Amino acid sequence: MKYENFQTFDVTVADGIATVTFDFGTVNVQGQEMLADLNSLAMRLERDRDTKVVIFQSANPEVWVCHYDTELLKDMSTEPVSRDEAQLLDLQSVCERISKVPQATIAKLEGFARGGGHELALALDMRFAVRGKFKFMQMEVGMGILPCGGGASRMARQTGLGRALEIILSARDFDADEAEAMGTINKALEADEIDAYVDTLAQRIAKFPADSINACKQMVYESIDKPINEALRAEAYWLYQATSKTPAVKRFAIADEQGLEHDMENQRNWEKLVMDVQDIT
Repeated sequence: MKYENFQTFDVTVADGIATVTFDFGTVNVQGQEMLADLNSLAMRLERDRDTKVVIFQSANPEVWVCHYDTELLKDMSTEPVSRDEAQLLDLQSVCERISKVPQATIAKLEGFARGGGHELALALDMRFAVRGKFKFMQMEVGMGILPCGGGASRMARQTGLGRALEIILSARDFDADEAEAMGTINKALEADEIDAYVDTLAQRIAKFPADSINACKQMVYESIDKPINEALRAEAYWLYQATSKTPAVKRFAIADEQGLEHDMENQRNWEKLVMDVQDIT
């Protein structure tokens, strides 16, 4: 799969890991050019079974992705529409498509991510941020609108109701430690730690079967807002999607034949053992 001819970022691929580096203008503004690139990227990722992890980072040391392009917002309609007439916005559609790609997606946040930029980060599977550099904000209420790239919907799922409303209605900057406490990021890290942490995580995930990664991801997204009985059925459905396409049953059979689970030393070293079984294909 070729990942080239993008205007707002560059993509490199190695060992099952794609690295997307935003580099557009002075602040990585999120306009139609970036949305078109992200849509094209998602289309390619959807067909790619060799790439298992995608890391999103920025070439700009101060900004990950800036807010949505205000030039596009000045032409918004001032007329209300009915609920039946309301259609998904471009930013919503692109973020949703990115969120559903079969790969594990990681935001490496070493600068500001505000407005639509933060909403794009929320659409990714995992987020890690640098202390002293990362700040996020949803400023939309102060402009007279609301987060409209999935920010309101995904924020509440990440943080819970009260924290989501505090973030959205305060329209202030939150730093990396606050973001970790609020639940919008997985972990706050020092500047000299983030590369090794994210790379180690990505390399570990990239060793697992692509169809298992996808099944785990889709199951979690599908079940998060369902009643428990429907969520459990979703788990069962995605389990069999995985076993039909991965060497899972073969691995279990070999483990059973060799009595691996009854060995106390194996129980002490499952973190290594789960990597060792990747040789069984």
